[in-house]
Amino acid sequence: MSATALLGITGGIAAYKTPALARLLIKKGLNVQVIATRAALNFVSPLSLATVTGNRVHCDMWGDPLNPSVEHIELADSAAVAVVAPATANIIAKLSHGIADDMLTTTLLAATCPVVICPSMNVNMFNNPIVQENLSKLSALGHHVLAPDSGFLACGWEGQGRMPEPEIIAEHVSSLLGPKDLVGLNLIVTAGPTEEPLDAVRFITNRSSGKMGVAVCARAKARGAEVTLVAGPLKVIPPSGIRHIPVKTALEMRERVLEFFPEVDAVIKAAAVADFRPEVVYQGKLKKDRIGSDVRLTMNPDILRELGELKRNDQVLVGFAAETQDLVDNARKKLETKNIDILVLNDVSRTDAGFDSDTNVVRFLYRDLEDEQMDIMSKEGVADLILNRILMFLKKKRNPTG
Repeated sequence: MSATALLGITGGIAAYKTPALARLLIKKGLNVQVIATRAALNFVSPLSLATVTGNRVHCDMWGDPLNPSVEHIELADSAAVAVVAPATANIIAKLSHGIADDMLTTTLLAATCPVVICPSMNVNMFNNPIVQENLSKLSALGHHVLAPDSGFLACGWEGQGRMPEPEIIAEHVSSLLGPKDLVGLNLIVTAGPTEEPLDAVRFITNRSSGKMGVAVCARAKARGAEVTLVAGPLKVIPPSGIRHIPVKTALEMRERVLEFFPEVDAVIKAAAVADFRPEVVYQGKLKKDRIGSDVRLTMNPDILRELGELKRNDQVLVGFAAETQDLVDNARKKLETKNIDILVLNDVSRTDAGFDSDTNVVRFLYRDLEDEQMDIMSKEGVADLILNRILMFLKKKRNPTG
């Protein structure tokens, strides 16, 4: 019997994408039960959704008086996973405060399964501190919040607020139902950029959003691992249920990673650490005409190399190489010189993958195995592949004759 996914649809323009989302969930083997708010039915028809799913759309809290049932409890009890897409500011506020005044909110309040929230709204609404506080609360309560995409919005504004594409949502929903094959493992993941201060207002950084490292954390947690995230300033919300250690500089990141390194089974070094930092940090704002003559840079410590030197035989070290030219040659040098078990080569010159994107095109490099070139895929998909390879290496290291 197929596992059931609840698809909650609320009153946003992105609701027109939900028949496609329902179809993708069905292709992943899920029985989709749709719960729509009355506002949602202004954007998508019950007939379209029922035709795609093969199930009637649930909207009325009171049901058929001739056939009484506690339908919201039955739906909540049957669900293996729930997803709210699009999730308007209104539904986000209701869920974060436990309000249950319609079929969708009442069902979700009774659900004990994982819940995926897919915000979709105007960029200013999304950035409103109240909405951000509500999303943070839902994340802290264990809900899975998928950050909205950026781009042209239906309201005419441009910015963050677009519902993630159905393919991304379906992959994330499906992943929550995967195996718990990492139970008992302890991982460190680094993510995001570092910020190296120059003076009171300026710093050196890079374009890393932290999406890849956060995706690894989310998938590792979903698969049962204990996860410590050591991260620079992130552009995405880290998953709940992990140990999140925020840092700013490369030196701070090095200190915290080395602190926890002895106790972990593997390190996934996805952070984009600044190679250099200013030799002197000025207390005030440095005049721009002094920057060329007064600013000297010094090398930051190579955290990945240091971990490679300290690594025990039963630990796995995963490094990343973000390259734009001579990709494989540069990555192979990094693999050989830093005692890395797995190197994930990321082509950041592409416009459809890499920094700030929800997709990556990667190549896995090993010292004793053939390279593996992957097609374009979501960062969650890449994260699962990394975790699969870590499991493979751990088994080989700890049972070399098996």
